[in-house]
Amino acid sequence: MHVPDGFLDAPTSTATAVVAIGCVGAALVGARKELDDKTAPMAGLVAAFVFAVQMLNFPVGAGTSGHLMGGALAAVLVGPFTGLLCVSVVLLVQCLLFADGGITALGTNILLMGVATVLVGWLVFKVLQATMPKRLALVPAQAGIAAFASVPAAALLFVGLYAVGGTADISLDKLLTAMIGVHVLIGIGEGIITFLAVGAVIAVRPDLVYGARRVLARRELEIRSEVTA
Repeated sequence: MHVPDGFLDAPTSTATAVVAIGCVGAALVGARKELDDKTAPMAGLVAAFVFAVQMLNFPVGAGTSGHLMGGALAAVLVGPFTGLLCVSVVLLVQCLLFADGGITALGTNILLMGVATVLVGWLVFKVLQATMPKRLALVPAQAGIAAFASVPAAALLFVGLYAVGGTADISLDKLLTAMIGVHVLIGIGEGIITFLAVGAVIAVRPDLVYGARRVLARRELEIRSEVTA
């Protein structure tokens, strides 16, 4: 979903840049509450993992491929604010060093693949945690579902931005059908990768997964209650 230069007009690109800067600024403030001796080292590992996996494409149809966006994965592993910073750094490096996405579209790409995927992914993850049993084994599945949902949501936001300031000669209905159809398939891959990655960390060091902290705290409380009784 890396948007190139010129695909959106200047006012739309400027507006997305302003929104992206505001969101990254808020993330810098919010990350102070998330970062600790466990989250800080994980943040670097998450950024490196997202960067590496985004460079790998998987086929989703004839002549079409997709790659991990990583917003939901980062949010579950290190928290939504820190996760947004990780994805934003990855997108910045990709833009400047690998020409993935245009420089003038950097704000758009951060908004789509960073802000949208982190926000939607984290909200879906929290809703699932609130409505499902508080079990550590369910965290990877919840993260995978959240990651799946975040991808079509970002695609839908892109279609909205194109409707406002698109410059290419593409009909809106065809773009909507193509984007949602393809990104539902990409979302499946995103969900599987996220499920496997979170599950791998949960199996070894569940205390390092930010999204599992509430479950771990509840489990410790139940164990202490049983010991006291």
